[in-house]
Amino acid sequence: MSEDVIDRPAGRGGGDGNASAPPPRWRSFTRVLPVAAAVSLAAGLLGQGTALAAEPISITTPYPAVSVAPGSKASFDLSVSSTQPERIDLRVAGAPSGWTASLRGGGYVVTGVQVDGKSAQSVRLDVGVPADAAAHTYRITVDATSNASSATLPIDIAVSPSAAGSVTLKTDFPSLKGPSSTTFTFNLTLTNSTAQDLTFGLNAQGPTGWQVTARPASQSQAATFQVNAGDTAQITVSADPPNDAAAGTYPIQVTATSSSGTVGGQLAAEITGQYAMQLTTPDGRLNANGQAGSVITRTLSVQNTGTAPLTEVTVSGTMPSGWKVAFDPAGPIASIAAGETATVTANITPASNAIAGDYIATFSAASTAQSTNASADIRVTVETSLNWLIVGAGIIVLALLGLVCVFQRYGRR
Repeated sequence: MSEDVIDRPAGRGGGDGNASAPPPRWRSFTRVLPVAAAVSLAAGLLGQGTALAAEPISITTPYPAVSVAPGSKASFDLSVSSTQPERIDLRVAGAPSGWTASLRGGGYVVTGVQVDGKSAQSVRLDVGVPADAAAHTYRITVDATSNASSATLPIDIAVSPSAAGSVTLKTDFPSLKGPSSTTFTFNLTLTNSTAQDLTFGLNAQGPTGWQVTARPASQSQAATFQVNAGDTAQITVSADPPNDAAAGTYPIQVTATSSSGTVGGQLAAEITGQYAMQLTTPDGRLNANGQAGSVITRTLSVQNTGTAPLTEVTVSGTMPSGWKVAFDPAGPIASIAAGETATVTANITPASNAIAGDYIATFSAASTAQSTNASADIRVTVETSLNWLIVGAGIIVLALLGLVCVFQRYGRR
């Protein structure tokens, strides 16, 4: 009868000669371990090789495919970066014959950038499309190369006549109204819907004698200004009419000129006229004289010195206490044309007990409809009444006769 040999782990009590050999499971593990280590080392080396082969350079643009019109320019904002600090050389390839392509950065034409391994460098690609370019989609590439790796950015440019865009000049209020003393201010919007940045010059013309200016709202002293592609600019137009401008509608022409052409806008200023008047006398003398209690007549002149008719003109007067005044005609003056004069007769009656001397009578003319008025002060001299002169002369004569009688009677003694 054979006996089974049972493997036992080595113990303190010793055993047969095989007591120190490892168990079967342990022997299997030790045989697998070298294989696993080899596989792990190979995987590590493979992963390291993959990391070393990763592309550290990146070149991107937010809009790699655009549509432009023949004769225009297309610009692309590029971002160039790397995972490590290094110099990256740039080159544009594939531009068709007759096209221009350049890379710009920091105000220069560049052929390379230096990156710090953290942030991207910005470069602008300008592509000039000739006016005779055929309608087609063209592909150009921007190649980025360093000592360690390279990257390529493809850009598609579709040439289409319908992609030219336009430039417009508009305003919400093309017509303004006011008197000739007003400075008319118009606000316009210049829109550049083309694919290229444009530099504009402004010109504004008005009627003879008007002072008209057009300026960019943000650059009031600039003679020219730039509007980027797809952007807008605010324009301010000021029109100052002469003070004697007659009522009516006056045209104002505004133009904005760039390399792509000229765009214009038509404005209008409606003059309602300037309201003004002057109150005086036909001969310019502002004085009168008469006796107390009697009527003193003075003619007043209402002159329309504005540029629009005056209507419903009322003449009134402020007299010293106890005095009276009446006007002929009594009612308001219906209308006074610009530059014309209307006359009114003022019948002034000083108080009967007015003491001889100078008094001030104030006269006013007003047009409620046009909210304008004028006034004038007239000095009225009240003279001594003729009856009192006669009475005084009589008294003097009587006094002289009395003296004569006295001398005749007592002079003989």
